[in-house]
Amino acid sequence: MTQAAVEAIRHESASRTSDSNLPGSQTDGSLKPASKRLESIDALRGFDMFWLMQEETGLVIALAAVLHLPFQGLLAKELDHTPWIGITAWDLIAPLFLYIVGLALPFAIQSRLKRGESKRTILFHMLRRTGLLIVLGLIYNGILQLQFADYRYTGVLQRIALSYIFAAIITLFTKLRGQVAWTIALLVGYWAIMALIPVPGFGRNVMTPQGNLEGYIDRLFLPGKFCCYVFGDNEGYLSTIPSVATVMLGVLSTHILQAKWTERWKVLALIGGGVGSLGLGLLWGTVFPIITRLWTSSYTLYSNGWCMLLFALFYWIIDVKGYRKWAFWFKVVGMNALLIFIVQNLFDFRHVADVFISGIADHSGIYRALVIAIGVVMTKWLFLYFLYRQKIFLKA
Repeated sequence: MTQAAVEAIRHESASRTSDSNLPGSQTDGSLKPASKRLESIDALRGFDMFWLMQEETGLVIALAAVLHLPFQGLLAKELDHTPWIGITAWDLIAPLFLYIVGLALPFAIQSRLKRGESKRTILFHMLRRTGLLIVLGLIYNGILQLQFADYRYTGVLQRIALSYIFAAIITLFTKLRGQVAWTIALLVGYWAIMALIPVPGFGRNVMTPQGNLEGYIDRLFLPGKFCCYVFGDNEGYLSTIPSVATVMLGVLSTHILQAKWTERWKVLALIGGGVGSLGLGLLWGTVFPIITRLWTSSYTLYSNGWCMLLFALFYWIIDVKGYRKWAFWFKVVGMNALLIFIVQNLFDFRHVADVFISGIADHSGIYRALVIAIGVVMTKWLFLYFLYRQKIFLKA
């Protein structure tokens, strides 16, 4: 990918605020414009992106080694994807990002409606945004190298784009009941498709890497190479269905914030929803296993449970209790999450960090890996902080 693919747009801070405000109360199932900024969304998005920022340096693992923590093996396992059935903390990064997309989506739509834009105009804007994300994803994967036989056509940005547009259309044209119905239909429909349609040579309801329907469809219709298992792509065609539901679960969470309840009850409702979603995911997992690479419906609900609990924590601390200063570090990252996701794979931040910390690192002994890791992560953050101060954000 070339640097030209990164489109940084300078804009007024008010326009950014309108996409992530706290909604007012409502009684008819529709979403109304916000009355104050919901800073926990940006902070939670930044918290999610932090784990990808530190991945190349292994900051968390290096810190655990320096502190001689007894559970370093378990930590290393949790910071990697599950091979097939099961889930780790690392498997929560993608659904958390999509959940946050759902949290912010209704506010962006309502801010445009408040400015007098028609739903047709908003739909055109959403389609254009989706197209740009897909193009960025293709370029990010290296399509300009013109090696089509060995090219991966799917990817993280493509998954975000498709999940966003379908959820956005549902949110734009339906109210609460319709949104609930669509979410249930997406989850149950995906399970029915995966369980009832037979795969030649394997039969029905086979959830192995070789025999599942999602992988079979990818092998038939998805050109190029796959990621991240041999027999299909973890961001292939069919698994986009439940990923849309993940965004919709974020949309539905905003209705809790809109209810005419006290802040305490809103937090308790988010916690209750999270615990309930965890339970439903585990229960469904007994017949439709929790498989990250297939984004199964049980995985969708189980991961959503952790997303809701994390959001409840951030919302309670930041927006309810008013403790915001500690979250500023994450907020800076969260307001340019898409940009850092792309740019950290284009530029060698380690090389920039070495200019300032190589001497210190060489004299740090057993702490060398930790010093380097902190230096690289902070270099990325300072880059984002500069853009934050200049009010420059990447908006697809």
